[in-house]
Parts: sequence; structure tokens; C-alpha cells
Amino acid sequence: MELASRLIFCLVLLTCAVTTQRAFSQEGPLDTSPPKDITPDEVIKRFAAKETEFAKARDNYTYRQDVKVQTLDGETVDGEYREVFDVIFDDKGKRVENVVFAPQSSLQKIYMSQEDLADIRHRLPFVLTTEDLPEYNILYVGQQREDELHCYVFDIAPKKIEGKKRYFQGRVWVDDHDFQIVKTYGKTVPDLCNGKPCNEVKKRGDQENLFPKFTTWRQQIDGRYWFPVYTKADDELHFNTGDVRIREIVKYEDYKRFGSNVKILYEGKELPKADENKTPGQKPDEKKPQ
Repeated sequence: MELASRLIFCLVLLTCAVTTQRAFSQEGPLDTSPPKDITPDEVIKRFAAKETEFAKARDNYTYRQDVKVQTLDGETVDGEYREVFDVIFDDKGKRVENVVFAPQSSLQKIYMSQEDLADIRHRLPFVLTTEDLPEYNILYVGQQREDELHCYVFDIAPKKIEGKKRYFQGRVWVDDHDFQIVKTYGKTVPDLCNGKPCNEVKKRGDQENLFPKFTTWRQQIDGRYWFPVYTKADDELHFNTGDVRIREIVKYEDYKRFGSNVKILYEGKELPKADENKTPGQKPDEKKPQ
């Protein structure tokens, strides 16, 4: 990495680390000592491999996603976007979305862009697979307890922004037992101004597409993989026309494995078929913010 790029990356991670510490004051203290009996690079390789398995497995689960996006004036909600949809399979085994609730949006200060909708579906439940690793700079920052879990903590930022592709920038917590991401904090990047990354334009123009910082919690489903179950964002976006406070809550509920002939592997072994009489989905811990 060139010196200039390294300095920029370190400044980004420092900013993220300060913000993260402030956002999660109830977490255990961050221990910056290196892992025992394993190197940070080995941890990265192991959790990326598990994330790759998980990404394939999640594609064979049905679930409901409940999305709420609000703008606020103080503590008063003055606009809301709502959508509830089921991710299911049709009679040909094709993965589809079935919208079950979508009232007319009352948002006035912002609008839901295609990037917003894609982020809600694909990047708030961030997954970092082995294939994705070359696109990111990943820095080990320490160890920390999350509830009863002991986690390795990493800061992540894209090496570069290519085309219209979107990325995650922030922090992940990796369980030291299952080597899977159990929590994510950060934002999707880049922010867009007139269709281009805001940091690449001299004037931001009148088409600003800014994105909030968010936290996604995961929970173990079927005793194997850690699935996203709850995302929350509460952030202030700084538009040229003025600041807008935005709150997002996304719930992922009722995970059920699709009863197809597709084999799902865990640590190289095929998982048993789903029990149709059992509902394995779990809902967010009651202690999580609402």
C-alpha cells in the first residue's frame, strides 16, 4: 500500500473507531493485545471461509424482512417509509420477494433511492466472503466481549471505489469459537453527489444521496450459522439544504430452511434436512433497542 493511501486508511479507521466506541458504551473494554495461538491473518481467512459457507446457506432459507425508515424533527416522526416482504421460493425453486405490506411513503425530506433499497437488501446484512477479501483493507484492532461472546474485532474499508459498486466501511466483531461475524457497525459507501462519489466532485450539486451509519446484530439459527436478525440506524445526514435526522429499523424474522434438494454444507458436512414441523427462526433479543 502506498504511503498516502496508508495514511488515509488509518485516518478513516481512527475516525470509525472513535465513533464506534461512543456508540457502544455498554460493550466490554477493547483489549488491543494480539490473539493467542492464532494470527490475525489466520482469523481473517477462517472467518471469510465461514462467511462464504454462510452466504450459500442463507440463499436456501426463507425469511421475512420488515423495513421502517423515518425522518425526525427532534423526537417527532415527520415522515416514514415502510415495507414488509417475504423472501421465498416459487414453484420452480426460484428465489423471489413477495411484498405483504407497503403503504404509501410519507417521507418529504428524503426519498428512497435505488441504492437505499439495494443496501437494505444486500449490504446492511453485510457478509465478507473469501472472494470479497481482495477488495478490502482489514485491520485487526483487538478483542472484545459482546454479551457472552468473546470476539475478535476488525476495522474494514474498501481499497478503492470502482464504478458504481457499493461497499461497506466500518467494524465487525467475529466470534472466536465459530469464526463468524456476529455484529457489524459502519455504513455503505460511497455517498453520492449527482451520481458520483461526493469526494470526487468539487460541488455537491442538488442530487445528494447520503447514507447513515448502522448496526446489524446476528443470532445463531439452527445452531450453526449466525444470521442477521436486527439492523438499526440513527444518524444525522448533512445535506446542502440542511441536516436531516434519519432512523432505520430492519428486522429479519422467521428463518426457515427451504425443503429442496440443494445440499447445504457446514464445515464440509451436509446439514440434515429441514424439519417442516419445526420453526427454527429466532427473533431479536428482547434487550436489543426497539
